[in-house]
Amino acid sequence: MPFEELNAAQVRIEIAGVSPPIWRRLIVPLSWNLHQLHLAIQAAFNWWNYHLHEFRIGGLRYGDLEIEDDVWSDMDPRVFNEREVRLADFSGEDRIAFGYRYDFGDCWDHTVEIEDKLTLPVSPRHATCVAGARARPPEDVGGRYGYENFLGIISDRKHPEYRETLTWCGGHFDPEWFDLPIVDKDVRSALRPGVKRRLHQPKPRKEKAK
Repeated sequence: MPFEELNAAQVRIEIAGVSPPIWRRLIVPLSWNLHQLHLAIQAAFNWWNYHLHEFRIGGLRYGDLEIEDDVWSDMDPRVFNEREVRLADFSGEDRIAFGYRYDFGDCWDHTVEIEDKLTLPVSPRHATCVAGARARPPEDVGGRYGYENFLGIISDRKHPEYRETLTWCGGHFDPEWFDLPIVDKDVRSALRPGVKRRLHQPKPRKEKAK
């Protein structure tokens, strides 16, 4: 199949170090760069995109220099511009995996795997989510260990911090939650300027009495 006929990439993203796994599978335009992929990842997990992030590929680091140039210079000048690397640049291997970190405090590491390159009848203009599992941890929960502690608290109604913690996360949190139509809608609008994310996980709908 000629390379020029390829127009999309199938990408699987999984939050590292959490079990059972929390993951999403996206179909994205092959012409996208890493910055656009970053926005799609944020949308797929409903991360709020107010912390630093970076990609780690082949021992090199890529970040958003247009916004965070001064920050990167203070931390490590050897960070390259993520906007200059396109998904189409990854070639020569069937499956390619690299790292993505969001929030340098909580350190949410993700494994990003380009599972396949596709030829769609019409070149995609946006990303779509086609599969996934489980809810991502709340923002600012304290990383993997903070998340484990959080789950322990909200599963124990007798815990002294139960009510306060539940209120903090919006009054409801189901670690098994994943709603494909909702996530796909978020992903489709990932590049929209000024897009807002949900502050909390959607609460389950109450069934009407028959």
